[in-house]
Amino acid sequence: MGISAAAAHPAYIVRFRKDLPTPGLRIPLTADAAIFHDAAELGRRVVWLHSFGERFAGTPNGRPSGPPRLPAGRRPLVPKGHAIPSDSAGMPDVMAYDASAQGLIVGSGCIEPVPPAVWHYEVSGKQVLTQWFSYRRKTRDRPIIGDRRPPSPLGDIQPDAWPAEYTTELLNLLNVLGLLIDLEPAAAALLDRICAGALLDATEMRKKGLFADALTPRHKAAGQPQGPDLFTHLD
Repeated sequence: MGISAAAAHPAYIVRFRKDLPTPGLRIPLTADAAIFHDAAELGRRVVWLHSFGERFAGTPNGRPSGPPRLPAGRRPLVPKGHAIPSDSAGMPDVMAYDASAQGLIVGSGCIEPVPPAVWHYEVSGKQVLTQWFSYRRKTRDRPIIGDRRPPSPLGDIQPDAWPAEYTTELLNLLNVLGLLIDLEPAAAALLDRICAGALLDATEMRKKGLFADALTPRHKAAGQPQGPDLFTHLD
């Protein structure tokens, strides 16, 4: 949970940008029990959101079961008369964004409100909403790059119209992205607290044998570390 709290937000990238080109995940681990508790709780909420409410659900902690939802008034909805067409002729092929109206345009349909930060939300350099839509749009052709093998014919088996489930999935995704953005200030402040306080040192932890069982037989045979590199301290 602490890894999700420390790294699953833009502040981690900003702080450690110069170190990220080096392969391997490096996470600062706090030695402060109170900060560790706060990181674990924030991490549970991140995983709850990433799993669309399937993990760590618990109403007393503000994580109800079921798809997470933004507060009323900020919750994205399909305006009356602007539903995404469900017939074959209206199958959407383009997703766009109207910043002035905070509207997500899907074919001839629309969802509002969608803040700019949600529209621009990225993971690993890819815009989440456009990536999601690319697998559900009418035309899903992708160029063959280099010597990559051609797409499987199974890719041609797809709906010829926009099912209601797609709209539900999209609304769920928009809510989750909005809630993740809401967490970013708290996550950034937590990372500042972690880095400003006492940290667990990976070298000392190795000396004490705390990583002795962190290698799977497969990684041992290949001479590749698994567990230790997850906890390397970034100076």
